Amino acid sequence: MKLTKPIFMFVSVLVLLVIVVPSLLVLPYHMGTKQPATGKEAASTAASAANVPQTVTSNVEVAVYRTKQKTVEHVPLEDYVVGVVAAEMPSDFEIEALKAQALTARTFVVKRMVNGAVLPNKADVTDTVDTQVYYSLADLKKQWGQSYESKIERIQKAVRATAGQVLTFDGQPITASFFSTSNGYTENAEDYWGNPTPYLKSVDSPWDKDTPKFLSEQKVNVADFEKKLGVQVLANGKVGNITERTSGQRVKTVSFSGKQLSGREVREKLGLRSSDFTWKQEGSQIVITTKGYGHGVGMSQYGANGMAKEGKSYTDIVQHYYKGIEIKGVNEYEQKLTAKK
Repeated sequence: MKLTKPIFMFVSVLVLLVIVVPSLLVLPYHMGTKQPATGKEAASTAASAANVPQTVTSNVEVAVYRTKQKTVEHVPLEDYVVGVVAAEMPSDFEIEALKAQALTARTFVVKRMVNGAVLPNKADVTDTVDTQVYYSLADLKKQWGQSYESKIERIQKAVRATAGQVLTFDGQPITASFFSTSNGYTENAEDYWGNPTPYLKSVDSPWDKDTPKFLSEQKVNVADFEKKLGVQVLANGKVGNITERTSGQRVKTVSFSGKQLSGREVREKLGLRSSDFTWKQEGSQIVITTKGYGHGVGMSQYGANGMAKEGKSYTDIVQHYYKGIEIKGVNEYEQKLTAKK
């Protein structure tokens, strides 16, 4: 009996060491640590964290004027967004950048429709840069050929992941402007279009600097330069004096012997890629170097792609380029959108 008790105690201690203690050590990890989410679970978690509405199915149709066919086609909203994203952004861009582009495309057309913007032919939009470029699936099959299936799958995946979501400010769809490539910064709306917009403010966009369209050089004959701008280049070769730049580091004003032009005027009259330019005279030519591509207001497409490569989500991207915005469901505006149909 005396021998049995020590043996029992020894076995009890051994069980405690082998089974109970390891269990206690592991338990806190199971209680306090979650396995990283993947796939749809990760996307759902990110959306919930950003207070993003769940994707919804919409009955809205967009009346698109097809310029070549000279007809109006009624296209389901999400199919229209697919056609715009495919036309406006390279299909091999990161999926989160494509999602951000889907939001801008959907928001653009929803804003037009909510505001009752109708073209003379009773269309909501055209399929050109006058509104947004749009390609039908038939157009894309011809354009992409054998790579059609892989490219359209990426576009459709991005659109489905954001279905029914629009960018809003103070409860209304925003002017979701976008452009190709920044000069390292975006532009204040008022510095390019004249009217301030609270969510279209200049922000840093460093991701553009190593992209194909960041730098460009263009040569213009002195005679053409003078004619297009209505100025004279001085005999000493002084082209013009850039007197002021904007918050986005683009040219605000240029002075030519008393005549003053805005950077936007110079860009549009000379057909420059950007209003961030420098120039010099070389013989009978003016050599113009530009940084960036596009008006610079809103979301930079190459910037969005750069953010996505760094692991940023589409919600991170749109919240960087559009200040103070919220993402809401299109169903909040659906009654107004379908009223005229």
